[in-house]
Amino acid sequence: MQRNHFIKTIGALTAAALLAGLASISFAQGTGKTELLWLGQASFRITTPGGKIIIVDPWITGGPKAPAEYKADLSKLGKVDAVFVTHAHVDHLGDAPAISKMNNAMFYGPADMMTPLVTLGVMPANLTHRFNKSGYVMPVPNVKVTAVAAEHSSLLVWKNPTTDKLESHPAGEPVGYIFQMENGFKIWHMGDTGLFGDMKFIADYYKPDLVLIPIGGNFTMGPEEAAFAIKTWIKPKMVMPIHYNSNPIAKGTLAEFVAAMNANGGMGDIKIIAPKEGETSKF
Repeated sequence: MQRNHFIKTIGALTAAALLAGLASISFAQGTGKTELLWLGQASFRITTPGGKIIIVDPWITGGPKAPAEYKADLSKLGKVDAVFVTHAHVDHLGDAPAISKMNNAMFYGPADMMTPLVTLGVMPANLTHRFNKSGYVMPVPNVKVTAVAAEHSSLLVWKNPTTDKLESHPAGEPVGYIFQMENGFKIWHMGDTGLFGDMKFIADYYKPDLVLIPIGGNFTMGPEEAAFAIKTWIKPKMVMPIHYNSNPIAKGTLAEFVAAMNANGGMGDIKIIAPKEGETSKF
């Protein structure tokens, strides 16, 4: 009788341990959703399924379309775990150094952009991580971020505190990023880019679910070029247009992008996600 009770007890404990282990694995893979808060231009707050916060290209205090609550107080972004910047232009670098230092969060970016930020004293070396195209980092547990090509330029404009004058410093090459969440969901943040044929390779190799693509024109692809890339080369499940509605020189519009996506046979099963600045999309 005692032996049977002992066996039943051990069995129950084993089953409980197994269930706990499965729950732990499920959490590690991500049980929540990926949330993207569009902060205007190319700036996003990404909340991973596990609840970690990643900031990308945060042009907030100077961004004309950034939500007022974040412009007034960067701490309202929450406890930031990592910061990524695609290149050094002010509408991407923006508040990245301030957010990184405020949260003691690692700042990741192209190697030759990070170096002048450190040597000029903008960032402390211990809060920076340099990497380049095809390299990847794990900024928070179970989240992988890979740097990929972008066809653009990069220049760091810095105010010298001694002379109070602006200086221009080379800042390496721009990149885009593939963010792979805990649950496998993949986001391709293109940064700033024009058309280039290896977009197809990047899509074929990394297989992004959601593509954040610039459509403003002048500095990047316009609506027609972006629609061509999405429909012809990339063919993701979802696309979100970015880098428009903030600069009068970059005149591309959401309506033009939607029209281009619907032209010449339509967009098939591709879904356009088009939040307004300050809105959150969940996946």
